[in-house]
Amino acid sequence: VQLQASGGGFVQAGGSLRLSCAASAFAFRDNAMNWFREAPGKTREFVATISGGGITSYADSVKGRFIISRDNDKNTVDLLMTGLKPEDTAVYYCHTWTGAIARWGQGTQVTVSS
Repeated sequence: VQLQASGGGFVQAGGSLRLSCAASAFAFRDNAMNWFREAPGKTREFVATISGGGITSYADSVKGRFIISRDNDKNTVDLLMTGLKPEDTAVYYCHTWTGAIARWGQGTQVTVSS
């Protein structure tokens, strides 16, 4: 199982970024896919999830600003982040479960300047 995240970077407050996660070696279309983030000195926290059928849910802190989407033909899950705030600065991780095993991507850094 591989989860390869990309798209992080440096952006000014109010800007936008799109993260992408390429998945392989599992039944992607059957799996809910998630994004988490970990800010310096804080615990990793849930950001957004999308079911295999496209049902989405978001953390309150990003609701209305972030959109999660997936392409079951390309085995990718994206996170469009708009209206970025300095408090969104974190390493963002793609995640899924295969059976009882949590699978994490390598993380991609997002830095938002004020």
